Amino acid sequence: MKRILISGGNGKFAQSVAKQRGENIVFAPPRSRMDITELQDIEAAIEIYKPDIFLHAAAYTRPMSKHHENADVSIQSNIIGTCNVVLACMKYNVKLVYISTDYVYPGTQGDYNEEDALSPFNTDKPDGVAKYGWSKLGGECAVRMYDNSLILRVCMCDYPFPHDYALIDVKKSLMYNFEAAETVLKLLDETGVINVGGEAQIVFDFAWKEKPHVKMISKFDVEDVNIAPDTSMNTSKLKEILNDKT
Repeated sequence: MKRILISGGNGKFAQSVAKQRGENIVFAPPRSRMDITELQDIEAAIEIYKPDIFLHAAAYTRPMSKHHENADVSIQSNIIGTCNVVLACMKYNVKLVYISTDYVYPGTQGDYNEEDALSPFNTDKPDGVAKYGWSKLGGECAVRMYDNSLILRVCMCDYPFPHDYALIDVKKSLMYNFEAAETVLKLLDETGVINVGGEAQIVFDFAWKEKPHVKMISKFDVEDVNIAPDTSMNTSKLKEILNDKT
């Protein structure tokens, strides 16, 4: 049994973790009670809940265009906020598990493993998707400074598939948030970096299985953002770890 304090307590991923907690005790305070941009909030929460693990899932995510329009908010939340979490975990000797993203990979060839070079997909045009990736990679840099940590590069979306359209020319290793929560709970004793995702496939093919009426769309039809064609991840390390646990 572990005591888990999770940031982003109002989010669907955090709620899925709480529902699938098993014998663990999960604390998921809302932002009004634990704002990661305020170091003292995090320290106060750690003192109150006395966690064994801080599961850092809070992040400024969508819409992606906002990372270009409001880069300051992205920096405050995803980079400085994560730095605050790292500092608090170091101070109280709490293990940190950081939810990162497949967007830290270049996104041009796919099948990325944990040791591959990191450089979020970018073009000559300023873009929110790339800046989101850079903000999460900035968070990873802070987490790497703390030895008692685990970085999980997770590719997930809400269930059911949240959009009416799905991309026909983008490949990812998507899984639903409840699947990601179940998997993450099995990895809490690990350290280092682990890719967490499902089968590498075209986004439309993933969405169609649960939402047969979803419509096709090309990434070139999506305005204001440049979408990487293939951020699919090699999950051999994940599968090996999970197999060893069964």
